[in-house]
Amino acid sequence: MSIKDAKILIVEDEIQLNRIMELMLQADGYYKIRCAFDGNEALNFIRTDKPDLILLDVMIPELDGYSLCKIIKNDDNYKDTKVIMITAKKMEDDILEGFKSGAIDYITKPFSNKILLARIKAHLESLNSIGGIKVYKDITINTDKMIVKVQDNEIELTNFEYKILDTFISNIGIVFSRSALLSILRGDEGFNISERAVDVQIVNLRRKLGERGQDIETIRGTGYKLKEIV
Repeated sequence: MSIKDAKILIVEDEIQLNRIMELMLQADGYYKIRCAFDGNEALNFIRTDKPDLILLDVMIPELDGYSLCKIIKNDDNYKDTKVIMITAKKMEDDILEGFKSGAIDYITKPFSNKILLARIKAHLESLNSIGGIKVYKDITINTDKMIVKVQDNEIELTNFEYKILDTFISNIGIVFSRSALLSILRGDEGFNISERAVDVQIVNLRRKLGERGQDIETIRGTGYKLKEIV
């Protein structure tokens, strides 16, 4: 299937922005687009014609984006639908809540059309892959086999380094504090590791990625992010 054949549902209550996103997608060659303006309307669309990808605003009437995403991800019929949250909420807790509810990506307003289209393309291309494939420039992650390649050369990462890289590539441009990365590394297993350990993992990861390691940026006093593709 060509990614241009993908069914995309836009869920945004601001009529003008909803229309802008629809025109943006159409101009890029997508043609199977539906638009919803509240959570209940979106849920009805999802149940009658399952989309491949949803562009979901968080602050929508009737049923908010977090709740709608959780409903989708808890239903075996729809849990493989990819959800990109688009919102003006930029606090770290809001972003983490988006991922906890099942979103695969989180883009804050105002956003670049080019970056949004690039994210959409990357997530839709993974639908056609045999395994889960994530790509950032010349870095490729096979999430099924946990294999990382840079310029087609496989590199060996520790489990923690892999988790950090996977998190960054899934959320390009989003800043993660050390505490947020620490919670990702710990997961639900309660490993006793410190925030200082996060810095060590970042240093080692940068070294193993070679020149591409420079794309992991330090945000002074906050944490780290992966440089956006422009």
